[in-house]
Amino acid sequence: MDFSAVNWLAVIAAAVLAWLFGAAWYMALSKPWLKAAKLDPATMKKSPLPFVISFIAELVMAYIMALVVGAMTGGEPTLLAGLIFGFVLWLGFVATTLSVNHRYENFGWDLTLIDGGHWLGVLLIIGAVIGWFGAAAS
Repeated sequence: MDFSAVNWLAVIAAAVLAWLFGAAWYMALSKPWLKAAKLDPATMKKSPLPFVISFIAELVMAYIMALVVGAMTGGEPTLLAGLIFGFVLWLGFVATTLSVNHRYENFGWDLTLIDGGHWLGVLLIIGAVIGWFGAAAS
């Protein structure tokens, strides 16, 4: 695997866009999400830490996506390849993990759909940006 072929501009742009998507997603679905997650806004701590952690996580996701898409396309990522890998990685890891964890945690399918939809959007955005930007310039 060629770690030097990562397009860092694509990684940063993908993480920023994914983070902004998450902000919009959860602002739009805040009431149903709070209900599904069994959270009371009055008792929740207000902290910027979750926002920082989510951005760092999305940077890591974008970097890993760049490595995977680059390796699987022979160093020639495309928009379509990025979208396909985003979906496949979401289906294989995120959707399955959320489904299992939410059942053990006794949450309903509504939380799984909200969170799963968020992560699907994140991985499609990251994959699309990585594929669209292409490989790093030599």
